[in-house]
Amino acid sequence: MATTAQPEATQLVSRLRRAEGQLRGVQRMIEEGAAPEEVLAQLAAVKAAVDRVGLYLLTRGLRSCVEDDDGSCAEQFEDAMATFLRYTTLAR
Repeated sequence: MATTAQPEATQLVSRLRRAEGQLRGVQRMIEEGAAPEEVLAQLAAVKAAVDRVGLYLLTRGLRSCVEDDDGSCAEQFEDAMATFLRYTTLAR
């Protein structure tokens, strides 16, 4: 897959840092005995943030493959689909 350009990398790292902060908040909530529903809601938010980064990376790779259209897209597409299937399997 294509490498991520610097401004995009900065945005992705920023999203991951926010998710990291949310995860530290979840840890604090557990330590303080927060209600399970509140903890689960925050965990879902962290998961969604991380998933968005992963899906962005996958779709960006596919998009660049289609835009380049140099004839090698089929192999890149298969690689991206294999990565996508691994990624979604981990989410289960």
